[in-house]
Amino acid sequence: MGVNASSTLVELPPPEFLQLAGHQLRWRLLGELTRSDRTVGELTGLLCEAQNLVSYHLGKLRDGGLVSARRSSADGRDTYYTADLTRIGELLSATAEALHPGLRAAPGRPPSLEGEAPGPARVLFLCTGNSARSQMAEALLRARSGGAVEAFSAGSQPKPLHANAVRVMRDEYGIDLAGHEPKHLSVFADQHVDWVISLCDKVREVCPEFRDHPETVHWSIADPAAVRRGADGSDEATYPAFRRTAAELDARIGFLLAVINRAPTA
Repeated sequence: MGVNASSTLVELPPPEFLQLAGHQLRWRLLGELTRSDRTVGELTGLLCEAQNLVSYHLGKLRDGGLVSARRSSADGRDTYYTADLTRIGELLSATAEALHPGLRAAPGRPPSLEGEAPGPARVLFLCTGNSARSQMAEALLRARSGGAVEAFSAGSQPKPLHANAVRVMRDEYGIDLAGHEPKHLSVFADQHVDWVISLCDKVREVCPEFRDHPETVHWSIADPAAVRRGADGSDEATYPAFRRTAAELDARIGFLLAVINRAPTA
């Protein structure tokens, strides 16, 4: 006697990720946030949707762990939203596997470009002091790309390189920042760059126009040097913040490399 296959199937709802990200407006929000960190006001203008509607769906994405929010260090009234690309990648993989085990993809950090030829992309990282975040980003991008991408950094108010930036790059990533000097962003005013990535909410507010209209991206990353020092006045208490910042930069740069690798060579 044959078995009715349909009677053996257990009807399961679609994975939560599909239910969450499959909504048209939430998908569009994720699309914008994968390109750059944004405020609600910016998203409202880009998507031509009412602010209360955008805020509602951003709340849904936050509750689902796809998006995070951080108060702007430039204007405390604004909040920057960030898409968690690593988490989204993991959920996409789990969603595919839920449909069929053969669709399983092992999520992980995006590959570097070492040994590949993405073209002569030039990327400029900006923060206020050019003493920590932008210096670390420059070093990580150069290392992760194997030198295939030209990376630079500058600041609106340059100050000496922070000792913990040097330490975390050396101890955690094997990168030597010795010889790196802070630079003012005006140094690059007349130079061609393909990407300008601001890492500081304050520098974003004063970022000038660069020649040749480069791709502009904002990563709202807290200043690790702003963490309160220890009672003895040393920077030891701030080191964990530098480690977290470096890890976030490393993850974001991995995804940036994937975009640069797909972009047409100028």
